[in-house]
Amino acid sequence: MGSITLEQANKIIEAILKRGAEMDCRPISAVVVEPGCIVKAFQKEDGASMVRFEMALGKAYAALALSRSSKLVRVRHEGGGMQIRGQDGEVIGAVGVTGDTEDKDEELAVHGIHSAGLKTDDDVQHMGRKFRTRLTAAADGR
Repeated sequence: MGSITLEQANKIIEAILKRGAEMDCRPISAVVVEPGCIVKAFQKEDGASMVRFEMALGKAYAALALSRSSKLVRVRHEGGGMQIRGQDGEVIGAVGVTGDTEDKDEELAVHGIHSAGLKTDDDVQHMGRKFRTRLTAAADGR
């Protein structure tokens, strides 16, 4: 299994913060981790509330631990944690974004991943059953 590079992690975070400002989001915090949830990079915008590192890390951890977006996990009803996949579909890390609504955090995570030329779980669904995300049965995502 490969691992995300520092250059890729920094590109993801840079794109997230830039897009968050364009969308007029509240101050954003973002973390990128390697497999095993080892922090590769983190940034917290000025004005972001306290405990944002822990929240972003928790979202990334949930995405890795349960092999799905944190929006699907519905941990504390917060999206914004997503697995990061390489061109071959393998998981190379995860990103956690926090600061605004669940939907905006999730949108920023996807934007950051794509800005670095990498893939999300949704991008690899067609690559075979090994890469298909297991969805929950309930209509509300729980």
